[in-house]
Amino acid sequence: MKIGFDIDDTLINLREHAFHLYKGHLGQDVPLEVFQAIQSMGIHEAFGLTREEGRVLWGKLREDIYFSACPPFPHAVEVLQELDRQGHEIYYITARAREFGERTLEWMTANGFPVRPGRFFYGMDDTEKVHIIRDLGLDYYFDDKPAVLETLADSGVKVYAKDQPYNRGLPFPRIVCWSELRDLVVQGAE
Repeated sequence: MKIGFDIDDTLINLREHAFHLYKGHLGQDVPLEVFQAIQSMGIHEAFGLTREEGRVLWGKLREDIYFSACPPFPHAVEVLQELDRQGHEIYYITARAREFGERTLEWMTANGFPVRPGRFFYGMDDTEKVHIIRDLGLDYYFDDKPAVLETLADSGVKVYAKDQPYNRGLPFPRIVCWSELRDLVVQGAE
C-alpha cells in the first residue's frame, strides 16, 4: 500500500513542543491544560498574544521549534518502521518552507522515521500539497489540518485526521494513537 503522512502535528508533537518553548521564552507558566483546550491551530492565544505577535514569535523560535527535541507522537516511528519493513510505500508530504526541507529530511531520518529516496515532499502551499497527494495515488493519507483534510474529502484517497482539538468537528475517521495504524492497514489489505 501507498501511505502518506503530514509531519507537523500529525507524526510529531510540534505545537505542544512550541508551547513549551513559548513558555520558557516568555517566562509565563501557562498550564498544559490551557494548550490542550485551544480550538485553533495557533498557540499564541494561550499567552495573550495577537495573531501577528504569535507569527513573529514563531518565526523567532522556528529553528528550535523545528530542529530541537520535538518528540514524535507515541508509536509513530515504530509503526512506520514496521510498515516499511512489510514493504508498504511511505510518503511524507509537508508544507514546511523549502528552506527547511533538507534539514527536516535529515531530522526525520535521525529520529528513526523510515525515509526512502523520492518519497519526501516539502516546500509547497496547501493547494500544491493536495495535488501531490492525488498525483501519488495514495491509498491512505493522514493529516491534522482541516483545510487539507476537507480538500481531500472526495479525492478517492482514504483520508484520516490525526486527532487534534481543532479538527474534532470534522467528519473524518481519525487516528488518536499511531498504534491504531497497524490494525487499519491490516484491515485495508484484506
